[in-house]
Amino acid sequence: MNGKTPHIVQYQGSKRLLAPRILHYMPQKFNRLIEPFSGMAAISIATAKENRASQYYINDINEPLVLILEEAVNSPNELVAKYAKLWNEQFGFGESHVEHFYHIRNLFNDGEKTSENMLYLLARCVKGSVRYCKSGNFNQSPDKRRNGTTPKNMLDNVFSVSRLLKGRAFFSAFGYDELIKIAQKGDLIYMDPPYQGTTNARNNRYLLGLDYNEFVDSIAYLDEMKIDYIVSYDGMCGDKEYGISLPKHLNCNKFILNAGLSTQATLLG
Repeated sequence: MNGKTPHIVQYQGSKRLLAPRILHYMPQKFNRLIEPFSGMAAISIATAKENRASQYYINDINEPLVLILEEAVNSPNELVAKYAKLWNEQFGFGESHVEHFYHIRNLFNDGEKTSENMLYLLARCVKGSVRYCKSGNFNQSPDKRRNGTTPKNMLDNVFSVSRLLKGRAFFSAFGYDELIKIAQKGDLIYMDPPYQGTTNARNNRYLLGLDYNEFVDSIAYLDEMKIDYIVSYDGMCGDKEYGISLPKHLNCNKFILNAGLSTQATLLG
């Protein structure tokens, strides 16, 4: 298939732009792609675009993200209709669209963690950059310069993803260790865990941290079971390396991919 890989909404940390280089290390055909840390499922979408796998298992501990993806794939009209209602509300709400963003954010943090609220917050917040405070509340600010993805563009985005994955995708919001246990020979697990240095505990970026030793044990289990996997794992900037490397006994091959200028670097100027 030609053209750009579709995406539902901008999402900081997405591997959409790196996907062609990541797919270079995948088999041309395999049974099932499992994404335990899916985010907005950029790798599943890119893999489906090239029709490499028969099935896709999309999982993230952040359940509202999974709700967006599940509805986008299986009920695209309903999701976009709910999103359009929120998007249109901002123009007649209080003094400005910014006030409406904070209203929806408060509803979300008070328990209304629906797919449409999460999608609206993603579409309206700064650089699609999800942030959570120590209490677990979403605390990112709105982008005051724009109104977010229009319903028309959102409809195009959602249907592009639905066409690729409908009837072939399964969704869950488990811990990554539970997903690894369902993998079988012939599957490929793609793991893009939260980066070290930002994830030792509940923090301002991710819902949950990642224990290094537990993660290493999980990869060792995949080695033992002879299940294929790819891990996107930290990196370097100039001469500075970030995070502790995976231990040599895992027999992983390490490849450095040029990710370009990060969204966070752009935000920090």
